[in-house]
Amino acid sequence: MLKFLFGSKNDRYLKKLQPVVDAINSFESKMEALSDEDFPATIAMWRGQVESGVKTLDDLLPECFALVREAGRRAFDPPMRHFDAQLIGGYVLHQGKIAEMKTGEGKTLVATLPVVLNALSGKGVHVITVNDYLASRDAEWMNQLYSFLGLSVGVIVHGLSDQERQQAYGADITYGTNNEFGFDYLRDNMKFYKEQLVQRPLNFAIVDEVDSILIDEARTPLIISGPGEKSSGLYRRVDAIIPSLTKSSPMDPEDKDAVPDGDFVLDEKTKSVTLSDEGVEKVEAMLGVDNLFDPQHISLQHHVLQALKAHHCFQNDVEYIIKDDQVVLVDEFTGRLMPGRRLSDGLHQAIEAKENVKVEAENQTLASITFQNYFRMYDKLAGMTGTADTEAVEFSQIYNLEVVVIPTNRPMVRKDNPDSIYKTQEQKYEAIAEDIADCYRRGQPTLVGTVSIEKSEVLSALLKKKKVPHNVLNAKQHEKEAEIVAEAGHQKRVTIATNMAGRGTDIKLGEGVRELGGLHIIGTERHESRRIDNQLRGRSGRQGDPGSSRFYLALDDDLMRLFGSDRLQGIMDKLGLEDGMAIENKMVSSAIEKSQTRVEAHHFEIRKQLLEYDDVMNQQREVIYTLRRDLMQAETVEDIAREYAIDLLEEILEPALDMKDVDQETVDSVRVRLEEVFNFERFETWQDVTLPDREQAEAWVDEIFAYLRTATTTHFQEILRYFLLDSLDRNWKEHLLNMDHLRDGIGLRGYGQKDPKQEYKREGFELFSELVYTIKESVMRAFSHLRIEAEVKDEEFQHEQSEELEYTDHESSQEKKKEPVKRSAPKVSRNAPCPCGSGKKYKKCCGS
Repeated sequence: MLKFLFGSKNDRYLKKLQPVVDAINSFESKMEALSDEDFPATIAMWRGQVESGVKTLDDLLPECFALVREAGRRAFDPPMRHFDAQLIGGYVLHQGKIAEMKTGEGKTLVATLPVVLNALSGKGVHVITVNDYLASRDAEWMNQLYSFLGLSVGVIVHGLSDQERQQAYGADITYGTNNEFGFDYLRDNMKFYKEQLVQRPLNFAIVDEVDSILIDEARTPLIISGPGEKSSGLYRRVDAIIPSLTKSSPMDPEDKDAVPDGDFVLDEKTKSVTLSDEGVEKVEAMLGVDNLFDPQHISLQHHVLQALKAHHCFQNDVEYIIKDDQVVLVDEFTGRLMPGRRLSDGLHQAIEAKENVKVEAENQTLASITFQNYFRMYDKLAGMTGTADTEAVEFSQIYNLEVVVIPTNRPMVRKDNPDSIYKTQEQKYEAIAEDIADCYRRGQPTLVGTVSIEKSEVLSALLKKKKVPHNVLNAKQHEKEAEIVAEAGHQKRVTIATNMAGRGTDIKLGEGVRELGGLHIIGTERHESRRIDNQLRGRSGRQGDPGSSRFYLALDDDLMRLFGSDRLQGIMDKLGLEDGMAIENKMVSSAIEKSQTRVEAHHFEIRKQLLEYDDVMNQQREVIYTLRRDLMQAETVEDIAREYAIDLLEEILEPALDMKDVDQETVDSVRVRLEEVFNFERFETWQDVTLPDREQAEAWVDEIFAYLRTATTTHFQEILRYFLLDSLDRNWKEHLLNMDHLRDGIGLRGYGQKDPKQEYKREGFELFSELVYTIKESVMRAFSHLRIEAEVKDEEFQHEQSEELEYTDHESSQEKKKEPVKRSAPKVSRNAPCPCGSGKKYKKCCGS
């Protein structure tokens, strides 16, 4: 009733924007009077006003939007003038919100309004799309407008050199894919010199297909990895025993006394596997081990579970395909290939062993970030898509992004038919094939959405029998997708697409198709997310075009089987449904929607949990990456290095200086630690001092740096910088491995009545404290044991080489670099008595 009387929140917000639209329209005659040369001149003038602080972007918005609209009329052939609805979309994006706009409403053109306005700041604007094709297409297409306004455009796609990337990021406007932007951020934080950095600070981003990037892909973090040390032979050895293990029948979760009747239990909903007691015994016998749960065999147990997942949770042509003798993952939401992306924790290798292709070495993480945390780093973030409203809660909670539904320029007239539900897959596919054949005979074009490559090929085989010509568009024909989808609206055209393949490409109706009812959309089953179903429907009915849609379902569809209730089968039986007959029933449709809602909530929880764990890593990542940037960009790093040395000295001297009566054993152990780290035996004048006080110790540190400065002359700062960054990177890599191991085992804490997330935070903090200490110690070891063996000429000194620098410690330089530095003293629990003898808890004393 309140919504009827006062309108929804969305309606009220849109009503407030009408004065903004009126203000933009009031400048139209002024812009029409400008000459072509006035456009870049006006942009340059406004940029100067923004950079000098005379005007803000909001001050210039109405006039700037009007200028861009007029530029669209002149720069494009045929002319493209922004509609009022598009002006509203542009304003919403500038405000840092998500604009939900139906397919065909011109989102690519809408983006030019806030892009040009925000480019006036001179800080760069990023437009992010889902694949290289769309990034290149949109940049080239919209560059007609941008170049008319005197603005530069760059494109970030796979395969560019660092120099080309620097140039693209240096442009006023940069188009690219989410993967490339994220990986460039990670790669920049592995560089050694500021001249090598490619990205500028992250200012403003507009994410196209925002739901695909920020929701669908949020469960898979971006990872840069290096080769690990595990042998691939173990994967093949374990894979050989998997066919001998039998799967248990489904068990009633309410029956606590139920016993598995097979070797392992598979939960398809969560893709988890557990071995039964009989299964454990069988595996032990086949692998020749006494106890699979013995700590020395824990890795073997992990390999068996991953191999079972590979065989029973991952299917060729569904979750992955084999291409060029490699396992290439397929995006479950878009049907696109994801080359370069690998499943972690040995699962990818287990699939490679199953498919008998080359088993790649298991990788170790060198750098990683989730899309959630990457995009939250932008000063301002906006997004656009045809389907966001169903995920409005997640956008708000995770990204603090509000969704605004933009009205269509013309009324929607597409007819969405009720779902047709069949008893079996075979009956369903026969009905789909007949519907397609009927459309083909009448000339009406049909676009069919399937959830996997396998299903699209099943349908293709049926259509071949009926002699219906068609295009199959899936991950195997990735390169042709835009071309095929663009022509899907022509007469007698039948296109079978995996989910949303070809997303971002307009489907325009061919001649005479309007009279035939427009484009007909067929969904071969309901997806786990309502949003994906809405995306498929949204391919028809663009800009007021006619169209129709229908989803076909079967009781043994994955969604119905896993998440639908048994009531559905009961309803079908009560209705007396005969083989081959379909029903259209509101109760069934309602039950299906509830199933989808439950799955959406389940996936949201997974993404939320991933983010909560990654937030711990993100705080650490920000500290390390900020420090790296400071080290790379500072003119002098001596102050940072000296601060490290003083911190380290105080920590080593702490036990001796804070005790009233220092015993000889403590003095000796502190002296040994000082000698190990600071190499004091190098300086003869220091040999008489048994234990320095703080002033003496600081003087010793100054003497170390004085020696280095004298010996290295002009290269002193670069040598310090090299060792600081090298130590940080080596120890950070080791820390990431430790955090991976911590994360893998943290779930077991739940059995001890402890919150795994809190335990992860607590232990992660302790590991990070150890990391900071280890970085400082390894840096000082390097500095104090460094000896310059030869004079180096300026022109011979190169950033990338360090052959002139050599460790001269008692152990070999190679061993010293490879082995992580450890504390010589045992680790003290936070709640244990402080070893300094104060009588306080460690956390209240030295540990504070």
